[in-house]
Amino acid sequence: MSNLDRQAALSVCGGRGFVVSEPVRELLTPRRVQLGESTEVRRLLPNLGRRMVGAWAFVDHYGPDDIADEPGMQVPPHPHMGLQTVSWLHEGEVLHRDSLGSFQHIRPRELGLMTSGRAISHSEESPKPHARLLHGAQLWVALPGSDRHVEPRFEHHTDLPTVTAPGITATVILGEIDGAASPGTAYTPIVGADLSLTAGTDARLPLDPDFEYAVLSMSGEAEVDGVPVLPGSMLYLGCGRTELPLRAVSDAGLMLLGGEPFEEEIVMWWNFVGRSHEEIEEARQAWEEGSRFGEVHGYDGGRLPAPELPPVALKPRGRVR
Repeated sequence: MSNLDRQAALSVCGGRGFVVSEPVRELLTPRRVQLGESTEVRRLLPNLGRRMVGAWAFVDHYGPDDIADEPGMQVPPHPHMGLQTVSWLHEGEVLHRDSLGSFQHIRPRELGLMTSGRAISHSEESPKPHARLLHGAQLWVALPGSDRHVEPRFEHHTDLPTVTAPGITATVILGEIDGAASPGTAYTPIVGADLSLTAGTDARLPLDPDFEYAVLSMSGEAEVDGVPVLPGSMLYLGCGRTELPLRAVSDAGLMLLGGEPFEEEIVMWWNFVGRSHEEIEEARQAWEEGSRFGEVHGYDGGRLPAPELPPVALKPRGRVR
Protein backbone atom coordinates (compact mmCIF):
# COMPACT_ATOMS: atom_id res chain seq x y z
CA MET A 1 0.00 0.00 0.00
CA SER A 2 1.13 3.51 -0.73
CA ASN A 3 1.31 6.66 1.25
CA LEU A 4 -1.02 8.78 -0.93
CA ASP A 5 -0.54 11.95 1.10
CA ARG A 6 0.04 14.81 -1.37
CA GLN A 7 1.62 16.83 1.45
CA ALA A 8 3.99 14.06 2.54
CA ALA A 9 6.39 15.25 5.21
CA LEU A 10 10.01 14.25 5.63
CA SER A 11 10.55 12.28 8.84
CA VAL A 12 13.80 11.32 10.50
CA CYS A 13 13.19 8.02 12.28
CA GLY A 14 15.17 5.32 14.02
CA GLY A 15 18.12 5.68 16.34
CA ARG A 16 17.76 5.29 20.09
CA GLY A 17 16.26 8.73 20.65
CA PHE A 18 12.64 7.68 21.12
CA VAL A 19 13.16 4.13 22.37
CA VAL A 20 11.76 3.54 25.85
CA SER A 21 14.08 1.16 27.70
CA GLU A 22 11.48 0.07 30.25
CA PRO A 23 7.86 -1.17 30.13
CA VAL A 24 5.32 1.59 29.43
CA ARG A 25 1.69 1.86 28.31
CA GLU A 26 1.49 4.56 25.65
CA LEU A 27 -1.80 4.59 23.73
CA LEU A 28 -1.39 5.93 20.18
CA THR A 29 -4.26 7.76 18.52
CA PRO A 30 -4.53 7.21 14.76
CA ARG A 31 -4.61 9.85 12.06
CA ARG A 32 -7.35 9.29 9.47
CA VAL A 33 -6.10 9.32 5.88
CA GLN A 34 -8.11 8.88 2.68
CA LEU A 35 -6.69 6.17 0.42
CA GLY A 36 -8.25 6.40 -3.02
CA GLU A 37 -11.97 6.88 -3.57
CA SER A 38 -13.53 4.56 -0.99
CA THR A 39 -10.90 3.45 1.53
CA GLU A 40 -10.06 5.39 4.68
CA VAL A 41 -7.15 4.20 6.80
CA ARG A 42 -6.17 4.84 10.38
CA ARG A 43 -2.44 5.64 10.43
CA LEU A 44 -0.69 4.58 13.64
CA LEU A 45 2.95 4.88 12.53
CA PRO A 46 4.65 7.22 12.06
CA ASN A 47 2.87 8.98 14.91
CA LEU A 48 3.50 12.18 16.82
CA GLY A 49 6.29 11.23 19.21
CA ARG A 50 6.45 7.59 18.11
CA ARG A 51 8.18 6.96 14.79
CA MET A 52 9.10 3.26 14.87
CA VAL A 53 8.68 0.02 16.83
CA GLY A 54 11.80 -2.03 16.17
CA ALA A 55 12.12 -1.98 12.38
CA TRP A 56 8.35 -1.45 11.94
CA ALA A 57 8.15 2.05 10.43
CA PHE A 58 4.61 2.39 9.04
CA VAL A 59 1.26 0.97 10.16
CA ASP A 60 -2.15 1.54 8.56
CA HIS A 61 -5.35 -0.16 9.75
CA TYR A 62 -8.43 -0.12 7.50
CA GLY A 63 -11.96 -1.46 7.67
CA PRO A 64 -14.02 -3.39 8.07
CA ASP A 65 -15.52 -1.47 5.14
CA ASP A 66 -18.62 -2.45 3.19
CA ILE A 67 -17.41 -2.18 -0.42
CA ALA A 68 -20.19 -4.21 -2.06
CA ASP A 69 -21.17 -1.23 -4.24
CA GLU A 70 -17.78 0.50 -4.16
CA PRO A 71 -14.52 0.02 -6.09
CA GLY A 72 -12.74 -0.85 -2.85
CA MET A 73 -8.99 -0.49 -2.68
CA GLN A 74 -7.54 1.22 -5.74
CA VAL A 75 -3.87 2.13 -5.34
CA PRO A 76 -2.18 2.97 -8.68
CA PRO A 77 1.40 1.92 -9.51
CA HIS A 78 3.83 3.67 -7.17
CA PRO A 79 7.47 3.20 -6.11
CA HIS A 80 9.20 1.89 -2.99
CA MET A 81 12.81 1.66 -1.87
CA GLY A 82 14.65 0.74 1.33
CA LEU A 83 11.76 -1.13 2.96
CA GLN A 84 9.51 -4.19 3.00
CA THR A 85 5.73 -4.01 2.70
CA VAL A 86 3.62 -6.45 4.71
CA SER A 87 0.03 -6.97 3.52
CA TRP A 88 -2.27 -8.60 6.08
CA LEU A 89 -6.00 -9.18 5.71
CA HIS A 90 -8.77 -10.27 8.06
CA GLU A 91 -11.52 -9.95 5.44
CA GLY A 92 -11.63 -9.44 1.69
CA GLU A 93 -9.00 -9.81 -0.99
CA VAL A 94 -6.31 -7.63 -2.56
CA LEU A 95 -4.74 -8.08 -6.00
CA HIS A 96 -1.01 -7.30 -6.05
CA ARG A 97 0.95 -6.47 -9.22
CA ASP A 98 4.57 -5.33 -9.32
CA SER A 99 7.39 -4.43 -11.69
CA LEU A 100 8.93 -7.89 -11.28
CA GLY A 101 5.87 -9.32 -13.04
CA SER A 102 4.23 -10.66 -9.86
CA PHE A 103 0.45 -11.11 -10.06
CA GLN A 104 -1.01 -12.39 -6.81
CA HIS A 105 -4.36 -12.47 -5.00
CA ILE A 106 -3.79 -12.02 -1.25
CA ARG A 107 -6.49 -13.43 1.02
CA PRO A 108 -7.13 -13.38 4.79
CA ARG A 109 -4.26 -14.67 6.96
CA GLU A 110 -1.93 -14.96 3.95
CA LEU A 111 1.36 -13.06 3.99
CA GLY A 112 2.11 -10.77 1.07
CA LEU A 113 5.70 -9.63 1.65
CA MET A 114 7.41 -7.32 -0.84
CA THR A 115 11.06 -6.40 -0.36
CA SER A 116 11.71 -3.23 -2.32
CA GLY A 117 15.46 -3.16 -1.77
CA ARG A 118 17.04 -0.72 -4.23
CA ALA A 119 13.81 -0.13 -6.20
CA ILE A 120 10.43 -1.63 -7.08
CA SER A 121 6.97 -0.40 -8.04
CA HIS A 122 3.59 -2.05 -7.49
CA SER A 123 -0.17 -1.55 -7.48
CA GLU A 124 -2.90 -2.87 -5.19
CA GLU A 125 -6.59 -3.15 -5.88
CA SER A 126 -9.76 -4.94 -4.92
CA PRO A 127 -10.43 -7.50 -7.67
CA LYS A 128 -13.61 -7.54 -9.76
CA PRO A 129 -15.85 -8.96 -8.45
CA HIS A 130 -14.84 -8.67 -4.80
CA ALA A 131 -16.12 -9.65 -1.37
CA ARG A 132 -18.50 -7.36 0.49
CA LEU A 133 -16.09 -6.51 3.35
CA LEU A 134 -12.49 -5.30 3.32
CA HIS A 135 -10.49 -5.30 6.55
CA GLY A 136 -6.78 -5.43 7.11
CA ALA A 137 -3.48 -3.75 7.88
CA GLN A 138 -0.59 -2.56 5.79
CA LEU A 139 2.81 -2.30 7.42
CA TRP A 140 6.33 -1.34 6.40
CA VAL A 141 9.60 -2.68 7.75
CA ALA A 142 12.73 -0.53 7.34
CA LEU A 143 15.71 -2.36 5.85
CA PRO A 144 19.07 -1.98 7.62
CA GLY A 145 21.92 -0.27 5.80
CA SER A 146 23.63 -3.53 4.91
CA ASP A 147 20.54 -4.81 3.05
CA ARG A 148 18.75 -1.73 1.79
CA HIS A 149 20.08 -2.15 -1.77
CA VAL A 150 19.22 -5.85 -2.13
CA GLU A 151 17.48 -7.07 -5.25
CA PRO A 152 13.70 -6.60 -5.02
CA ARG A 153 11.53 -9.67 -4.45
CA PHE A 154 7.95 -10.65 -3.68
CA GLU A 155 6.88 -13.51 -1.40
CA HIS A 156 3.44 -14.99 -0.87
CA HIS A 157 3.05 -17.41 2.05
CA THR A 158 -0.27 -19.16 2.60
CA ASP A 159 0.82 -21.66 5.28
CA LEU A 160 2.09 -19.75 8.30
CA PRO A 161 2.97 -21.39 11.63
CA THR A 162 0.68 -20.97 14.63
CA VAL A 163 1.14 -21.19 18.38
CA THR A 164 -1.89 -22.04 20.50
CA ALA A 165 -2.85 -21.87 24.16
CA PRO A 166 -6.28 -21.95 25.84
CA GLY A 167 -8.33 -19.18 24.25
CA ILE A 168 -5.56 -17.78 22.02
CA THR A 169 -4.03 -18.56 18.63
CA ALA A 170 -0.95 -16.69 17.41
CA THR A 171 -0.18 -16.77 13.69
CA VAL A 172 3.49 -15.88 13.12
CA ILE A 173 3.74 -13.32 10.31
CA LEU A 174 7.43 -12.43 10.65
CA GLY A 175 10.13 -13.59 13.01
CA GLU A 176 9.53 -16.21 15.68
CA ILE A 177 7.29 -16.91 18.66
CA ASP A 178 7.86 -19.80 21.06
CA GLY A 179 9.97 -21.70 18.51
CA ALA A 180 7.54 -21.20 15.59
CA ALA A 181 9.24 -19.23 12.79
CA SER A 182 7.65 -17.49 9.82
CA PRO A 183 8.94 -18.40 6.33
CA GLY A 184 8.95 -14.68 5.46
CA THR A 185 12.38 -13.16 4.89
CA ALA A 186 13.48 -10.82 7.69
CA TYR A 187 16.59 -8.63 7.76
CA THR A 188 16.55 -7.55 11.41
CA PRO A 189 15.55 -9.25 14.70
CA ILE A 190 11.80 -8.74 14.47
CA VAL A 191 8.43 -10.25 15.29
CA GLY A 192 4.95 -9.79 13.87
CA ALA A 193 2.01 -11.97 14.91
CA ASP A 194 -1.74 -12.06 14.46
CA LEU A 195 -3.49 -12.91 17.75
CA SER A 196 -7.01 -14.35 17.87
CA LEU A 197 -8.59 -14.39 21.35
CA THR A 198 -11.89 -15.87 22.42
CA ALA A 199 -14.15 -14.00 24.83
CA GLY A 200 -13.14 -14.41 28.46
CA THR A 201 -9.53 -15.38 27.71
CA ASP A 202 -6.83 -14.38 30.19
CA ALA A 203 -3.41 -15.16 28.76
CA ARG A 204 0.23 -14.21 29.11
CA LEU A 205 2.28 -14.02 25.94
CA PRO A 206 6.06 -14.60 26.26
CA LEU A 207 8.19 -11.67 25.06
CA ASP A 208 11.88 -10.93 24.49
CA PRO A 209 13.03 -8.23 26.95
CA ASP A 210 15.52 -6.87 24.37
CA PHE A 211 12.69 -6.06 21.94
CA GLU A 212 10.41 -3.05 21.99
CA TYR A 213 6.75 -3.88 21.35
CA ALA A 214 3.38 -2.49 20.39
CA VAL A 215 -0.06 -4.07 19.99
CA LEU A 216 -2.52 -3.02 17.28
CA SER A 217 -6.19 -3.77 17.88
CA MET A 218 -7.93 -5.11 14.76
CA SER A 219 -11.33 -6.07 16.18
CA GLY A 220 -13.31 -6.77 19.35
CA GLU A 221 -12.71 -5.64 22.93
CA ALA A 222 -9.46 -6.54 24.65
CA GLU A 223 -7.19 -5.29 27.41
CA VAL A 224 -3.43 -5.27 26.90
CA ASP A 225 -1.53 -5.12 30.19
CA GLY A 226 -4.72 -3.77 31.77
CA VAL A 227 -5.28 -1.05 29.15
CA PRO A 228 -8.44 -1.23 26.98
CA VAL A 229 -7.34 -1.11 23.33
CA LEU A 230 -10.15 -0.43 20.88
CA PRO A 231 -10.09 -1.38 17.17
CA GLY A 232 -7.92 0.99 15.15
CA SER A 233 -5.73 2.02 18.09
CA MET A 234 -2.27 0.83 19.12
CA LEU A 235 -0.58 0.52 22.50
CA TYR A 236 3.18 1.10 22.64
CA LEU A 237 4.78 -1.06 25.33
CA GLY A 238 8.49 -0.13 25.41
CA CYS A 239 11.25 -2.64 26.18
CA GLY A 240 12.15 -4.84 29.12
CA ARG A 241 9.12 -7.15 29.15
CA THR A 242 9.31 -10.92 29.48
CA GLU A 243 5.56 -11.47 29.13
CA LEU A 244 2.42 -9.59 28.16
CA PRO A 245 -0.94 -9.97 29.95
CA LEU A 246 -3.90 -10.13 27.56
CA ARG A 247 -7.60 -10.26 28.43
CA ALA A 248 -10.43 -10.60 25.90
CA VAL A 249 -13.75 -8.98 26.86
CA SER A 250 -15.22 -10.31 23.58
CA ASP A 251 -13.76 -12.29 20.73
CA ALA A 252 -10.87 -10.09 19.64
CA GLY A 253 -8.15 -9.77 17.03
CA LEU A 254 -4.80 -8.13 17.80
CA MET A 255 -1.47 -7.73 16.05
CA LEU A 256 1.76 -7.95 18.03
CA LEU A 257 4.63 -5.93 16.54
CA GLY A 258 8.14 -5.89 17.94
CA GLY A 259 11.83 -6.07 17.35
CA GLU A 260 15.23 -4.89 18.46
CA PRO A 261 15.32 -1.08 18.49
CA PHE A 262 16.43 0.15 15.07
CA GLU A 263 19.84 1.71 15.67
CA GLU A 264 20.26 3.60 12.39
CA GLU A 265 18.64 6.93 11.67
CA ILE A 266 16.57 6.83 8.49
CA VAL A 267 14.86 9.46 6.38
CA MET A 268 11.33 8.46 5.40
CA TRP A 269 9.30 10.37 2.84
CA TRP A 270 6.30 9.35 0.76
CA ASN A 271 7.06 5.70 -0.16
CA PHE A 272 10.84 5.84 0.26
CA VAL A 273 13.19 5.01 3.11
CA GLY A 274 16.70 6.41 2.69
CA ARG A 275 19.54 7.87 4.68
CA SER A 276 19.65 11.47 3.41
CA HIS A 277 17.52 14.15 1.82
CA GLU A 278 19.68 13.88 -1.30
CA GLU A 279 19.01 10.17 -1.63
CA ILE A 280 15.26 10.74 -1.33
CA GLU A 281 15.45 13.54 -3.90
CA GLU A 282 17.28 11.26 -6.36
CA ALA A 283 14.65 8.53 -5.91
CA ARG A 284 11.81 10.98 -6.51
CA GLN A 285 13.45 12.22 -9.70
CA ALA A 286 14.02 8.65 -10.92
CA TRP A 287 10.32 7.87 -10.43
CA GLU A 288 9.22 11.03 -12.23
CA GLU A 289 11.58 10.25 -15.12
CA GLY A 290 10.31 6.68 -15.40
CA SER A 291 13.66 5.06 -14.69
CA ARG A 292 14.95 2.62 -12.05
CA PHE A 293 11.63 1.46 -10.54
CA GLY A 294 10.39 -0.56 -13.50
CA GLU A 295 6.86 -0.75 -14.85
CA VAL A 296 3.70 -2.38 -13.54
CA HIS A 297 1.68 -4.04 -16.30
CA GLY A 298 -2.06 -4.77 -16.20
CA TYR A 299 -3.33 -2.02 -13.90
CA ASP A 300 -6.25 -0.14 -15.44
CA GLY A 301 -5.04 3.42 -14.97
CA GLY A 302 -1.99 5.63 -14.79
CA ARG A 303 0.77 5.56 -12.23
CA LEU A 304 0.87 7.73 -9.12
CA PRO A 305 2.82 11.01 -9.51
CA ALA A 306 5.19 11.97 -6.73
CA PRO A 307 4.23 14.89 -4.48
CA GLU A 308 6.53 17.86 -4.03
CA LEU A 309 9.50 17.17 -1.78
CA PRO A 310 10.00 19.54 1.18
CA PRO A 311 13.39 21.25 1.06
CA VAL A 312 14.62 20.36 4.55
CA ALA A 313 14.37 17.22 6.70
CA LEU A 314 13.31 17.48 10.32
CA LYS A 315 15.63 16.28 13.07
CA PRO A 316 14.40 13.99 15.85
CA ARG A 317 14.33 15.05 19.45
CA GLY A 318 14.23 13.04 22.64
CA ARG A 319 16.39 10.55 24.46
CA VAL A 320 16.23 7.04 25.85
CA ARG A 321 14.23 6.92 29.05
